[in-house]
Amino acid sequence: MLNTDIYLYDREISKNADYTVWMAFPGVKSFALSSLGFLWMFRSIDLMDDVNVEIVCSDTKKTKFMRDNVDLIGFSFTFDTDYLTIFSMLEKNNIPLKTNERNDASPLIFAGGPVVTANPTPYNEIFDFFVIGDGENINAEIIKLCKENRDKPRSEVLKLLSEIEGIYVPKFKSKVNKITNKLSECVYTPIISENAFFKNTFILEMSRGCANRCGFCLASYCNLPLRTVQYDDIIDTIELGLKYTNKIALLGAQISAHPQFNEVFECLYKKMQNGDKIEMSVSSLRVDAIKPEIVKTLVSGGQKNVTLAIEAGSERLRKVINKNLSEEQIFNAVKIAVDNGLKGLKFYGMIGLPTETYEDLDAMIDLAKRIKQQYKGFDITFGFSSFVPKPNTPFQWIGREDTKSLEKKAQYLKKEMHKIGVTANISSIKWDYWQAVLSRGDSSFTDFLIDVYKSGGALGAYKKSAQKFNINADYYALENYNFDQNLPWDFINMKPAKEFLITENKKLLSQ
Repeated sequence: MLNTDIYLYDREISKNADYTVWMAFPGVKSFALSSLGFLWMFRSIDLMDDVNVEIVCSDTKKTKFMRDNVDLIGFSFTFDTDYLTIFSMLEKNNIPLKTNERNDASPLIFAGGPVVTANPTPYNEIFDFFVIGDGENINAEIIKLCKENRDKPRSEVLKLLSEIEGIYVPKFKSKVNKITNKLSECVYTPIISENAFFKNTFILEMSRGCANRCGFCLASYCNLPLRTVQYDDIIDTIELGLKYTNKIALLGAQISAHPQFNEVFECLYKKMQNGDKIEMSVSSLRVDAIKPEIVKTLVSGGQKNVTLAIEAGSERLRKVINKNLSEEQIFNAVKIAVDNGLKGLKFYGMIGLPTETYEDLDAMIDLAKRIKQQYKGFDITFGFSSFVPKPNTPFQWIGREDTKSLEKKAQYLKKEMHKIGVTANISSIKWDYWQAVLSRGDSSFTDFLIDVYKSGGALGAYKKSAQKFNINADYYALENYNFDQNLPWDFINMKPAKEFLITENKKLLSQ
C-alpha cells in the first residue's frame, strides 16, 4: 500500500522525544483515516514537540515504535462491540486485559468515545481511565501529566489523573463531570489519504449535537447542547480543504440547524457554477432541511442519493419519540428531491419503538407504497434497526420487546415492503439484543466480556458466556427499569440531568 497521505499541518518527522503514545483504532486503517474525531485527536498529540505518537489499527502489521517503548495507549470506542477488537489488539501486544494484571512497566490504557462517555462501567476493570465527553482539548493535559510523573507508580499517576475534570478513574473516582467543549475552531480532516475508506475526502464538522432530542438518541443527548462553528471559519476551512482535494464532506448530527446552513451551501454552489469541480456529500439530512437550493448543490456536487431519518411511519409514533415530522413534510421532501435531480432516497426507520403497534408498521408500508406509486422510477429504499435503550436518554428505562416478537415484525415489514417493490434492509434483531445488554451493562461484566472474546465473539458465545457467569441478559435488554433505581452510569454528571430525562420520558409516553 503506497503512502500517499497528505498532512494538513506542519509536523516534525523525527522528534527527539522520550515519551511515546499509541492512538489505537479498533478497526482497519482505512476506517481510522476516515474517522474525523480520531484523526483530530492524533493531530493534537502529533503537534506536541516532546511526544512521539503513532496510529495503530487492527490491521497494523509493523509499528514504528516498539511496544516496550510505549508509555500510553488511547483507544477510540465508538460501537458497543468494539471491545472485541480492543481485546484482540491488547493481546496481540502482550498486554493483560485486566488492569490489576498489569504492572508499572505496562503502558497506561485509556478509552474515549460515545460508548464509554455514555456508560463506561462494563469496562471498569479493562481500562485504567476514561475520557468522558469531548476529548480534543484534554489530551495534551493527560499526556503532560503522565509524562511528568512517568517515574511514579501507576496508582499515583492514576490518582493525579482522577483530579482532572472529565477523567474517570474507576479506582479512585465515584463521580465525574462530562466535558463539553465550545466549538471554538472548525474540526477537519488533518490527513487526506488515498487509502482512507472515503478516499481523498476532506471532512469538516459544521456542528456538534442535535437539538431535536429524539427520546432514544444517544448521539443527541450525549452531545448536547447543539453547538455550531462560525460561518467564516467553515468557509475558511473549506478553502483549506480545496487546496488539497475536490472532495468535501460536511459532518454534524444536525447540520441543517446551523444558522447559516443555507449560506454555506450557497457558497459551495457558486463555486461549482464558477467551474470548480467539487464533489460534496452529507451523511444525512433532516426532512425539513430538504430545499430546492440544497438539493441542487448536492446534485451539482455529484451526490445521487440522500438518507432521511423518519424513524417511524405514523405521526403518532413520531410524536412519542419526539420526531415532530408531518407526513406532508415527508412528501414535500420527496417532491423536492425528485424535481431537483436526486436519483433516490434512503429512509431510515426503527422497529420496536416504545408503544409501537402493527398499525405503526402498516403506516410505514403505506407511506412507502404511496411514494413508490407517485414517483415511478425514483429509487427509494428503507433501512431499519431495532430499538436499543441507551444510557443518558429519556428511553434508558424502557426495555426492548422480546426477540421473537421483533423478528416477527421484521419479517412482516420485509415481506410487505417486498410486495410493493421496495427494498427493506433490517439489522440483526439478535445482535441488537446484545447491543442493548452491553449498553445497559455494569461492572459485573468483566469476566463475561473476556469469555465472549475468548470464545470467538459470535452470537452463540454471548449466550454461553452469559450462562457461565450468571449474567441475566434479559434484565439488561428487556426489563423496564424504575425511575428511582440506581443506574450504573448515574455517577456521570451530564446535562440534561436525570430529573429532566424522567420528565421527558413521562411527557413523550403520555402522547
